[in-house]
Amino acid sequence: MNQIIGYVITGFGVVFLFLGALGVFRLPDVYNRLQGGTKCTTLGAFLSIVGVGIIEPAWFLKCLVIAVFILFTNPISAHALARASYKSGVKLWDKSVVDKCKEFEECIKVEEEGK
Repeated sequence: MNQIIGYVITGFGVVFLFLGALGVFRLPDVYNRLQGGTKCTTLGAFLSIVGVGIIEPAWFLKCLVIAVFILFTNPISAHALARASYKSGVKLWDKSVVDKCKEFEECIKVEEEGK
């Protein structure tokens, strides 16, 4: 029974990994690709690794440690990449509606001028 549950969880992980790859391929700019890829690959990798741990119970603790490590580091690294891209001048997609970083920087600039 554990193996069936493990295979199902691993299968869900594979589906999310596929959707993340599809998002990286289809989305229009760096920021959308990072967002789409990061969310799907984080969940996909987490589910795949936990599924393998359920299939092979002797590996479960090691798989859980790896999965938690991915759960913490993947979003942080994507944030760092997006911030570095923005600071180096990579443009948003032409049809992007909101640029929160630009609004934040303008707000900081106004506060500094008021001091």
